[in-house]
Amino acid sequence: MERTNKTIALIIKVVFWALLIAFFVWAFTNNMFSKIAEQPDTFLRLLGEHVTIVLLSGAAAVLLAVPLGIFVTRPKFRKSEWLIVGIANLGQTIPSLAVLALAMGFLGIGISAAVVALFVYSLLPILQNTIAGLDSVNDDMIDAAKGMGLTNAQILWKIELPNALTSIIAGVRTALVINIGTAALAYLVGAGGLGVWIFTGIRLFDNAFLMSGAVPVTLLAILIDYLFKWLQFALVPKGLRLAKKAQNA
Repeated sequence: MERTNKTIALIIKVVFWALLIAFFVWAFTNNMFSKIAEQPDTFLRLLGEHVTIVLLSGAAAVLLAVPLGIFVTRPKFRKSEWLIVGIANLGQTIPSLAVLALAMGFLGIGISAAVVALFVYSLLPILQNTIAGLDSVNDDMIDAAKGMGLTNAQILWKIELPNALTSIIAGVRTALVINIGTAALAYLVGAGGLGVWIFTGIRLFDNAFLMSGAVPVTLLAILIDYLFKWLQFALVPKGLRLAKKAQNA
């Protein structure tokens, strides 16, 4: 059974890479990335704006969602979990265009409206993964730490957070990948980014503009995804990785 699964996975990978290579061959032979070659300075400016919006909104979401996740998992404040998660859920359920319009109404046109809108969208995956990661820590491990005389703060920093790190990083990774795609809408509130070329391509029916904006957004999302997978591997202690692997086996 395991050998069959590996064979299926290998076939899927081969088909995926073959389709990807075929797409790029088609795109290059039809000059679909000509705008990047013709206007490299504009491309770098739009890329910089796109990355800035994603990083600012993502960093703000991490700074709020992780402490909130820690807060609601403390026994004393556990009853507040439904309220805080409910508010984060509400932000996620509002359509992205509506959030952008609301942010623009308060902050005006520009990058600040886009950052606030994407910040709202980033909160839920980071918050939920932080809560899930902290809740997954073995109670026996915490009891043993208490028995050794560790304070609540020491248990949080030395036991709970290291064990929840895989889940927290996965939440940040999910939020950033979603943000990279959604940041294309920042063009609608005058914040720039690669959405400028994507919407120009749609408006003019010009595939060169469209592909020169859309493909870098996709590649950026894949790059961030792999970067955070590497961070998970690098930051989570080897012992914890092996223990989780043994649990899942």
